[in-house]
Amino acid sequence: MGFPGEFTFCPQCATRLEWRRAHGRERSVCPECGYIHFRNPGVGAAVVIRDESGRVLMVRRAPGASRAGYWSIPEGFVDYGEEIRAAAARELQEETGLVAEIGDVLFVASNFHDPAKLTVGVWFEGVVVGGCLEAGDDADEVGWFSPDDLPDLAFETDREFLGGLAADG
Repeated sequence: MGFPGEFTFCPQCATRLEWRRAHGRERSVCPECGYIHFRNPGVGAAVVIRDESGRVLMVRRAPGASRAGYWSIPEGFVDYGEEIRAAAARELQEETGLVAEIGDVLFVASNFHDPAKLTVGVWFEGVVVGGCLEAGDDADEVGWFSPDDLPDLAFETDREFLGGLAADG
């Protein structure tokens, strides 16, 4: 009954975990010490930068990155102990070379594209305040796209968000 990436052994006492009902659902539970594994999603942060024409800045995912060759809004994981807006700014700078002020939350969604690593994504509005536009880190190209004329997208949640932008005009 395990899920991809699920613990097999207890991280506290190394006993093989068993599936039991705990806190309203089936979970991995240690029969020896009582540890319950609450498998929580990771958190991702994305920054939406728009130009004067309303186009959205996107990055093409580089070889070696998940979903290489497909496009996404600049985004990545929030590190443990990292403030989410700081993570969004860091990911934007790593992938595009741009420095931005991170503004309001524009969209929040659960991501199910990788069953081994479910996430919750938060898309923020961003305003560029510095830097030089250049692909980097796990991106090999940057480009501006109209929300109603998109390249092949890496993530369905980006498509959902951008579909809302296209509908709003």
